[in-house]
Formats: sequence, structure tokens, C-alpha cells
Amino acid sequence: MDVKRRHFLKVSLGAAALISIPKIALASPSSARIIKFNNLHTGERLQSCYFDGQTFVKSELSKIDHICRDFRRNEIHPMDKRLLTQLSQIQRVLNTDAEIQIISGYRSPATNESLRAHGHKGVARKSLHMQGRAIDIRIAGVDIAKVHDAALSIKAGGVGYYPGSQFVHIDTGAVRSWHG
Repeated sequence: MDVKRRHFLKVSLGAAALISIPKIALASPSSARIIKFNNLHTGERLQSCYFDGQTFVKSELSKIDHICRDFRRNEIHPMDKRLLTQLSQIQRVLNTDAEIQIISGYRSPATNESLRAHGHKGVARKSLHMQGRAIDIRIAGVDIAKVHDAALSIKAGGVGYYPGSQFVHIDTGAVRSWHG
């Protein structure tokens, strides 16, 4: 095999491999990731450098778990790190570091059932909120339709669009989308 053909094959295989990498993997550069949160129910705010470029920062993850807690029962549950990566990727797509406004983060099974019993539409029986794998958000100053489009573009989990309630649901489940 001549050198030109070998080079062509290497480049082609490399390009094919890159194309097959999910966009979420590309959201993991070796740089620090800072995220700002505002829990709209509690009024709490947090700016966190949760990834230092090499590893997730445990003390910062604990702070994120706290701000994303089930505020109704004051129950804390670890949030999925992949969810944080998705949020950072969405912000990159939107070219913003604006505050992420939390509508709902972790939701205890009791709270989830209570919301369902009181007729809250869109509250799933087996909600990923109960596993810390989902969050309902807005991004300050960004049109909700743009947040929705950015979330869809990363193809990294579930995306629910609730324009009437002005939020987007993001989760680390299977790639899928719906309107509520």
C-alpha cells in the first residue's frame, strides 16, 4: 500500500471516529467548568467551579446537590455529573455563562407522587428527577426556544419543551424529545 493511500485511510478513519463521538464527549475539554445556579423556589444562588479541568470537585458537587435539592422536603440527592456536563454544553452552544434558573432538580419519590396526585401535568411516575438525573431550567436572558434548540443539538439525553410554563426539561436518559 503506498504512503498516500495509507495516509488517506488514517485520516478517513480518524474523521469517522470523530463523527461517531457523541457531542457530550466533546463537552469535556481539559479546562475548568464554572456554572451559576439560581433556585427560583428558595432564592439561593451558587457559582461553582465543579470541574477543575482534570476531575470533578467533590465539595462543589455537594453544593450543587444542595441547591438542586427537593426543597419541599429538604432532601438532598447526588445529581448526575453527566447532567452538569449537558448543562455546560448547552451554555457553550448558546455562548453564554448566564445563570441557570432551577425550576425543579432532585425530586423525592414522595414529592413526585404528591405532584402527580395534585394534577401536575408532565410529572412522570418513574421520573428521572427522583434519581438526580433530570432538571427543569431556564437560562437568564435567553429565550426558552433557544435553550430548547441548544438542548436538542447536543443529542445527550431527554429534552422536554414546556413553552407555556417557560422551562426546558433536561435529563440523562435515552435521547428523546417531547412537548408539554
